[in-house]
Amino acid sequence: MNDKTAESAARPAATTDAEPVRLTRFSHGGGCGCKIAPAVLSRLLAESPLRVLPPDLLVGTETSDDAAVYRVNDEQAIVATTDFFTPIVDDPYDFGRIAATNALSDVYAMGGKPLFALALVGMPLDKLPEDAIRRILAGGEAVCAAAGIPIAGGHSIDVLEPIYGLVGIGLVHPQRVRRNSSARAGDVLILSKPLGIGVLSAALKKGILSTDGYGEMIKWTTTLNTPGTALAGFDEVHALTDVTGFGLGGHLLEICRGSGLAARVDFAALPLIAEALAHSRNGVVTGATGRNWAAYGAEVVLPDGSPDWQRTLITDPQTSGGLLIACAESGAARVLELLHGEGFAEAVVIGRLESGTPRLIVG
Repeated sequence: MNDKTAESAARPAATTDAEPVRLTRFSHGGGCGCKIAPAVLSRLLAESPLRVLPPDLLVGTETSDDAAVYRVNDEQAIVATTDFFTPIVDDPYDFGRIAATNALSDVYAMGGKPLFALALVGMPLDKLPEDAIRRILAGGEAVCAAAGIPIAGGHSIDVLEPIYGLVGIGLVHPQRVRRNSSARAGDVLILSKPLGIGVLSAALKKGILSTDGYGEMIKWTTTLNTPGTALAGFDEVHALTDVTGFGLGGHLLEICRGSGLAARVDFAALPLIAEALAHSRNGVVTGATGRNWAAYGAEVVLPDGSPDWQRTLITDPQTSGGLLIACAESGAARVLELLHGEGFAEAVVIGRLESGTPRLIVG
């Protein structure tokens, strides 16, 4: 049985005796576009009281990294993260798959290997049929099965909007943790997935997304970032993160601030989903795009006369986006060989890091 056949066989059938459920009509925003705006989040965290942190907490909140990492002993550290959001698509099964893939991505982005997950479930029980909720849960379970881990428990509540996600628990060697703050001047930047998921989600809500465009959206948002585990074993890989709700610009700037470096990105080199590019040229954007630009646009240098759609794609919120890798130039070919071999055919070098005031310079 090939992968597509297995997926079709495992996918629960929708009920046929009722109108299909449109999940997105229950939510004010979807996917990682639901994130609290970066500027607001910074203010909220800035007010948090300072505490004495244990030395075994290798990664906490100090650099806006993807997950917490706690050293258990000289050989093992626990990676812990959580992620959940409201629907980005109407199909319950696809929503469950996307949310679970996105949640596990943070474990891979730290260089870890997932061990198990806990489900976070909030559903409007008076509005959603139980069949739809079962299909959401089944989608999440299918992704965890593909990652080779169980959903070992969780928590559920009755809420006004559908919410689904996971707590992801993983394991990593303490010396193989890859942070977003350990990049070096001269490193090249590699992006493993194409940009444009936010634009596609906006087009879906407007009813103008094609069948092929939806297929691309589902393909990339349900592709696990499993290469992160192997990349942590590459000495040439210095920093690692994934691109999600703050867009390429926001997550690259987190690397820049944490590492004290500037980034130069060649816009022409960016991998873009073709239909997302077309829609962005026609002004299709998410609300989160504007919030992202308001939060960090002052740190982005665009060429004079750049069209608005280029800024859109730099700030476009990615749900279950790709890995963003900072590695020595000597290791770029090896990194790309791994990514291409694991199905990330559009992975490419998009720029490099250099000494200077933390900012993003787009050429």
